[in-house]
Amino acid sequence: MQTRGLDSRRQFLRRLLEAGSVGFLLSPRVVLAGGDAAKPGTFNVRDFGVTGNGSRLDTQAIQKAIDACAQAGGGTVYFPAGAYLSGTLFMKSRVTLHLDAGAVLLGSKELKDYPVTVPAFRSYTDNYTDKSLIYGEKLEGVAIHGRGTIDGQGAAFKGPYKVRPYLVRFVACRDVSVRDITLKDSPMWVQHFLACDDVLVDGIRARSRCNANNDGIDIDCCHRVRIANCDISSGDDAIVLKSTADRPCKDVVVANCVLSSHCNAFKLGTESNGGFENIALSNCAIYDTRLAGIALELVDGGRFDRVSVANVTMSDVACPVFVRLGNRARPFQENGPKPGMGSLRNISISGVQAVGANNVGCSITGLPGFPAENIALENIRISFAGGGKHDPKREVPEAAEKYPEYKMFGVLPAYGFYCRHVRGLRFSNVRLDLVRPDERPALVCDDVEDLELFGWRAAKPAGAQPVVHFRDVRDAFIHGCRQPGDAGSFLRVDGKSTVAMDGMKRP
Repeated sequence: MQTRGLDSRRQFLRRLLEAGSVGFLLSPRVVLAGGDAAKPGTFNVRDFGVTGNGSRLDTQAIQKAIDACAQAGGGTVYFPAGAYLSGTLFMKSRVTLHLDAGAVLLGSKELKDYPVTVPAFRSYTDNYTDKSLIYGEKLEGVAIHGRGTIDGQGAAFKGPYKVRPYLVRFVACRDVSVRDITLKDSPMWVQHFLACDDVLVDGIRARSRCNANNDGIDIDCCHRVRIANCDISSGDDAIVLKSTADRPCKDVVVANCVLSSHCNAFKLGTESNGGFENIALSNCAIYDTRLAGIALELVDGGRFDRVSVANVTMSDVACPVFVRLGNRARPFQENGPKPGMGSLRNISISGVQAVGANNVGCSITGLPGFPAENIALENIRISFAGGGKHDPKREVPEAAEKYPEYKMFGVLPAYGFYCRHVRGLRFSNVRLDLVRPDERPALVCDDVEDLELFGWRAAKPAGAQPVVHFRDVRDAFIHGCRQPGDAGSFLRVDGKSTVAMDGMKRP
């Protein structure tokens, strides 16, 4: 009976090993390693002469493992626990880099270990970089997975853009995934996906505030992208979509992320030559962000169309919402033609709760003759710092060619929302609170057509200013709003082109 029991146990263990089970315990002193390290098609970097001590440069040995994996038709390049010092690694199709828990891929601190690589797909990022720690171009089925860490040691690099490599860069690739990995201390952008299709970034942790331009994730001219379950704290924009060439960035979903940034948390722009279409952000928490929580910008031509933001909470974010249609009109290639005026329309922002906003205010602005169109804000609650002063002589500049940033107009005429050159604007169930008294109106609309204000509640301004100020507003409908109990007036209407709700012209 004992012999039959032991034989049965051995057969059971053998079946587990053949199935690739991970770390199954045979006895208190014997462990069989399995999982990725034991699967067919797995190439352990240790078998290619890698030291894994973090002091000797292992670039060539790791590259041999990648090349061998590709020549075998694809598979997994496996990094067991250890420290692996490397310069640029060139990815190959159908190859997955798997960093096990305790494995750290260290970027070399020497610029000479990052050869110049210029992609065939040309974009404005040619001005930013030609070096990366991990690089792939025109590949299919590439991935970086695991519970390990990629550390760019970015504090070692000083100077302009091109002397600071990216951590991860994929150009014109298809079926790319980055999952579960920790990415830290990039010399410049942490991840850049340029002109890629079918991208998945899931469950990563990014910590990069050691240098300038430390964007967490850059999605650039890409189609069909999913970003989910990520935790990002970055020195520059946390998640930013760009179109640095004439290919649009479209069909992108961002969900269930936690974001913090020394710049903007979720941003579309600044580069926008190809435009943005079909973008959705949902179920995210944003904290400790110096600039805007949500920044939607189009200033280099292109079309901005169908963008949805829903269910976002913010804490200590300077400006919760910034929307800008401008006309910097920068070509994406040297000596290329200037792009024409772009368009920005069909934006929905709903379910936003924010505390800790500063006293600048939020803005939604287009340009004379080129309004931002069809913008709806619903179920919004924001607490602003207050403390602003009303200045009746101040004119807000158009600043059509200026770099877009929430502070570009200075402290706004409204403590809550300043809206100018907009057609089709909806505020529904919006509540604005103040920490300190503020002399400015909660809402100022200037040159706005087709405006609906429903369920509006806002702290009353200090002094004689109304809660809402309309200037040159046409076709407005206000209903279901609540006047603060001690406010002097709810609405002020002026401007030569203003049409009142009853159709009467105002002087």
